Amino acid sequence: MTQRHIYPFTFGDMSQKDLLGGKGANLAEMVRIGLPVPPGFTIATTACREYLKTGKFPEGLRKEISDSLAALEKELGKTFGGVKNPLLVSVRSGAKFSMPGMMETVLNVGITPEVAQSMADSSGNARFAWDSYRRFIEMYGKIVCDVEAEEFHKVQTRVLAAHKTTNLQDLDVEGLKALADGFIKVIEVATGKEFPTDPREHLIDSIEAVFRSWNSERATLYRRRELIPSDLGTAVNIQSMVFGNLSDDSGTGVAFTRNPSNGEIGSYGDYLQKAQGEDVVAGIRTPMSLDEFGVIEPRVHGELEKIMVMLEAHYKDLCDIEFTIERGKLYILQTRVGKRTAEAAFRIALQFVDEGTITMDEAIGRTSGDQLAMLMFPQFDTRGNLVEIARGIPASPGAAVGEAVFDSKRAFDLSKAGKKVILVRRETSPDDLVGMVAAEGILTSRGGKTSHAAVVARGMGKTAICGTDSISVDERANLFTVGTHTVYEGDIISIDGTTGVVYLGAVPVVASSVTSYLEGRVSAETDEASPVVKAVHRILTHADSRRKLNVRTNADTPEDAIRARILGAQGVGLCRTEHMFLGERRSYVERLVLAENEDVQRGVIAEMEPLQRADFVGIMMAMSGLPVTIRLLDPPLHEFLPSLVDLSSQMARSEALGEEIPARDKALFAAVRRLHESNPMLGLRGVRLGILIPELYKMQVRALVHASLEVKKLGHDPKPEVMIPLVSTQRELLYLRETLEEEIVQTFKGTNQVIDMPIGTMIETPRAAITADRLGVHADFFSFGTNDLTQLTWAFSRDDVESTFLPRYLDLELLPFNPFESLDQAGVGILVRQAAELSRTVRSDFKLGVCGEHGGDPRSIHFFHELGLDYVSCSPFRVPIARLESGRAAVAK
Repeated sequence: MTQRHIYPFTFGDMSQKDLLGGKGANLAEMVRIGLPVPPGFTIATTACREYLKTGKFPEGLRKEISDSLAALEKELGKTFGGVKNPLLVSVRSGAKFSMPGMMETVLNVGITPEVAQSMADSSGNARFAWDSYRRFIEMYGKIVCDVEAEEFHKVQTRVLAAHKTTNLQDLDVEGLKALADGFIKVIEVATGKEFPTDPREHLIDSIEAVFRSWNSERATLYRRRELIPSDLGTAVNIQSMVFGNLSDDSGTGVAFTRNPSNGEIGSYGDYLQKAQGEDVVAGIRTPMSLDEFGVIEPRVHGELEKIMVMLEAHYKDLCDIEFTIERGKLYILQTRVGKRTAEAAFRIALQFVDEGTITMDEAIGRTSGDQLAMLMFPQFDTRGNLVEIARGIPASPGAAVGEAVFDSKRAFDLSKAGKKVILVRRETSPDDLVGMVAAEGILTSRGGKTSHAAVVARGMGKTAICGTDSISVDERANLFTVGTHTVYEGDIISIDGTTGVVYLGAVPVVASSVTSYLEGRVSAETDEASPVVKAVHRILTHADSRRKLNVRTNADTPEDAIRARILGAQGVGLCRTEHMFLGERRSYVERLVLAENEDVQRGVIAEMEPLQRADFVGIMMAMSGLPVTIRLLDPPLHEFLPSLVDLSSQMARSEALGEEIPARDKALFAAVRRLHESNPMLGLRGVRLGILIPELYKMQVRALVHASLEVKKLGHDPKPEVMIPLVSTQRELLYLRETLEEEIVQTFKGTNQVIDMPIGTMIETPRAAITADRLGVHADFFSFGTNDLTQLTWAFSRDDVESTFLPRYLDLELLPFNPFESLDQAGVGILVRQAAELSRTVRSDFKLGVCGEHGGDPRSIHFFHELGLDYVSCSPFRVPIARLESGRAAVAK
C-alpha cells in the first residue's frame, strides 16, 4: 500500500509537527478552532525526506497532489490554471522547528498571462493582476531556476528607466508586462530552455524547489547554529492565495501579541496597504504600525486584536501571526510561537505567570541559560556609523574596546598603567594568561570555540573572538592587516564577542544591568531595578528552589572564588593548582621537572609550599563553609618547558657561529630533549607525575592542611577536598591515597586538631570510567573531567582538531556539534553513565560531580541531572547559567 503524504488543513492539530511541520500543524490547529484560514493542504515531511534521499517524488505523490488540488478547487469553486474563477496558490516551507527565512516560498502559483488578464477583467484592477504575474515570474526564476537576483535587477532598472520612473510602485500595466517579459527572457537564457507555460508544471517545480531548500547553505548553517537535526526535512504547505495587493482596503502584515524585543505588553507589528507578504519582509516599502492600521481600518483591526487574544490564550505564549486582508476581509495565513530576545523571554514568561496562564515551573522552562548569558554580557551600541573590518568566531560574548596590543607582558604593563587593551595574538598559550587577565578582550587569528583563548576567556568572563582568519597578525612588527586596513599597536579597536565582529575605533558600550544585579551591585527588590533584572531575579530564585544539582565553580584564585560565590556558587569543584604556577611562577615547575637530583627537587618544592599555602588560604576563606576541591598538579610538560624546537635552533645557531655554549644551556637542552614527548597530553602528567615525584603531591596536601588550620584559626569553616588527576588504575589510586593520607596524618600530628579531608579522583580516562567500581573502593568521590574524557574517547587532540579537520566535519554534518562544547551523550555520555552506575554499586550515595567545560553547557547539564549527579562545576561567569539550567532540568517533562 502506498504511503500517504498529503493532508488537508482540516486534518491534525498543533501536536503533529513531526508529520505536518510547524506551519502545517499550526494551520490545522487554527482551522480546528475556527479561525479564517485560506484553505489548502500540507505535503508531509516524509515526502521531503524521501525526495532528498532519492532525488525524486515518492511513489503516488503526484496523484495525491492532483487529487488534493481537485478537492481544493471543489471547495472554493475555482479552477487551478483556469481562466474563469482561477485558483492561485502559495507554496511555502514549514519544518518541525521554526527556521524563519531559511527556506523558500513561491507565491501566485497558477497564474499565466491568460489568468492574469482574467483577473484584471474580473477585479477591475489590471495593475493588481499583472503585478501578481510579475511577482510569480521573478520568484519562480530565483527559487526554481536559480537565476541570480542581480539579473532581474538589471531588467528592472532598464524597464523603470524606459518608463521614466525609479519606483516599481509607479509602473503602469504595460510596464509590469514588459518587466515580466524581460524576466522570462532572463530565465530562458539562464536555463537554456523555453519558459514553461503549464501551471501544474510550475506547481511541481515549486514544490521540488522548497524540498531542495532544506539543504540550502543558509538553512544548513541555521540548523547547525540551532542544533536542529539535518534529517528532519521540511513539509510544504499549498495554500489558496488571498490578495493583499488587490485594492486600497487590502493589505498584509505581521503581528506579535506582545513586544518580542523587550517583552512589553501590547500588540506589536507592521502593516502594508496594497501589498503581498514578501513586501513586508523585503523592506522595500515603509510599513505602518498596527496602531496606525487601526486608524484606517478600525473594524478589521478590531477583528485582528480579538484573534490575537484568542491565539495567545490558546497557545499560552507570545504568538507571531501573518495576516492578509483582501477587500476588507481578514485572513490568518500562519501563526507560531514567536521568537523573542533574551530580555523579552524572561519578562514575558513572568507576565504569563502573573496572569495565571502558566506556572513558575513552566516559566523557567521558557527561559534558558544561553538567554541569561546574553543578558549578562555588555553590548555595543551599534546605532552610529561603525567601521567593520573583520569577522571571526564569536568565542566568548561581550563587548570590549581598547588599544591593540600584541604581547601579553606589554598588555599587563599597559593595563597596570590604566590603559584598556585588546590582546591580539595568532593564538594564545597558558603563558599569555597574565595578558589575558589584564586585557578587556582577546582577538586571535587562529583557533575555535574551545581553543585556549576561548576556554580561558569564557572562564574569566572576557570577550573573545577567535579564528579571525581574514586578519594577518605580525607579532614581531606589532600589527595586523586585513583588507586595506593596517592596525598598529596602540590603535583602538572594538570587538563584539556575541557576533564575532571587529570594528576599527571605539564603539560605545551599553552596560548590562543583569550582571550588576548578579554581582550584588544592584538590588532586584527596589523600584529602581529594571524590569528584566526583576524578571531574572524571580526566575533564578525559583530555579534554585527546584534544582537537584548543586553548582560549584572552577576557581584558581581567591578573586575567582569570591566572584563565583557572589554569583551563587556552592563551593569550588575544581582548583587547578598548575594554573597557580603560570606566568612569573612558571620557572618553579620548569626547575622541578628538570632537577638533576632529588635534593634539587626538594629545594624547589620547599620554595613552592608557602606559595601554595597562601593560595589555598585565600580560596578557602572566600568559600568558608563550602567545599573546595583541590586538584593536585597536572601540568602537561609542553606548557611549562622551553620548546625543544626553539632550543635546537639556538644550539645549532651557536655551534654554526662558533659561540661558546654555557654549561647551563647545554644541561637544559639535554634535559628538555630527554623529557620531550610527542603527545604531551598523554605523557608525564597528573598521577604519573605524583608517582614519579611523590614529594610534590605530599607538599601540596601539607600546604592544604596548614592552610585549613590557618583559615579555621581566623574563624572560618574550611572544607577542603583532595582530587588526584588522570588516574586509570586501582593500584595508582591506592598507592597515592596511602601516601597522601600518611602525609595528612603526620601534618595534623601535634596540632590537636583534625579537619576532614576527603580524597577522590577525576574520571577522565575511558579505563577509569569502565572500572569505576574498582576505583570507588579507594575514593571518597569522583569528578568527571569531561574535557580529557572527550579527548581520549574520540582520539582528538583538542588543541589541534579545531584548526584542522573539525570545521570540515561540522560543515559536512559528520558531527552534529563540537563535542568539546557540548557533551557527546551517545559516546562519552555512555562512559559517564556507566561510571556513575558502577560507583553507586560501591555506595548508593557515592558523591559524583563534573568539572570539565561541559559543566556550564546547558544541554550537558540536563544530561548530568538525568544521571543523578550531585553537582556540576563551571567557570564563575557561567554559575548563574548552570543554576538556571539545573532548575530547568528538574522541571523538564
